[in-house]
Amino acid sequence: MLRYVLKRLVFSLFVLFGVLVAVFGISSAIGNPARLMLPVEASEADVAALSARLGLDDPIHVRFARTAADWLRGDFGDSLWQSAPALEISLQRVPATLLLTAVTLAVALPLAVALGVFSARRPGSTLDRGITTVSLAGVSIADFWLGLMLILGFAIHLRWFPTSGYGGAAYLVLPALTLMMRPMGRVAQVARSALIDEMGKQYPVTARAKGLPETAIVYRHGLRNSAIAVVTVAGAEAVSLLNGAVVVETVFGWPGIGSLFIGAIQQRDLPLIQSTVVVVAVLVIVVNLLVDLSYAAIDPRVRRQ
Repeated sequence: MLRYVLKRLVFSLFVLFGVLVAVFGISSAIGNPARLMLPVEASEADVAALSARLGLDDPIHVRFARTAADWLRGDFGDSLWQSAPALEISLQRVPATLLLTAVTLAVALPLAVALGVFSARRPGSTLDRGITTVSLAGVSIADFWLGLMLILGFAIHLRWFPTSGYGGAAYLVLPALTLMMRPMGRVAQVARSALIDEMGKQYPVTARAKGLPETAIVYRHGLRNSAIAVVTVAGAEAVSLLNGAVVVETVFGWPGIGSLFIGAIQQRDLPLIQSTVVVVAVLVIVVNLLVDLSYAAIDPRVRRQ
């Protein structure tokens, strides 16, 4: 088990290094960062002066080594937009995004697994077709449209919830409902398919012949053997919420890292863009690492790899 954990940690470090290289490469490829950081009306002399001050005239390998060393120390420079350390601003937005992601998954995943099990136990039935239709609709619906419809119906007409902002539980309901539809639909589909596949194998037939109750066969054996597929897609959905909730955070005025990223782009704040991308990448790496470790907990054979 320890060997498996160490392998995944080393792999995660290589991924993080690749992210640093990619962020630096893209930042260098889009043009002179000094020109992006200065106002549009800045003169060439201003651009040249800022380039010299930031060391942008140095060879690219020198700039990469210096930049990587700064980033590893947590120094991304000061935000041009908010005049504060860029990493500090990015980290301040992480709790809001984690809260929204956690609430969304806490509601969506158990409901999705339950729907998948109900559907798999009666394949081809009216219940199965209804659940499949709902799950497909959840996957297909556009987040921004659903969010706007929920605001129109529950916030403006019924006045049950606030339209936007950050505060108590009432502020979480509409954005969480908007975000939960896609993971709920995908996990329900995967849980259904995986459980139907497991129940078609030989061991459920043997278990029934021994007199084991159907509920025990489904939940103790079938669902457990389907868990890796469910955990895999659940992890992918968690990653999607961490780095893809930009639209929903913008629609609901949620002060998460996604809305910060959009603001940084609009303000052409390169240090803040870089710090935000790296913070999101670290969150994604951590989620993927947790998913990999959960494989070892679910299937003992993984621990011997």
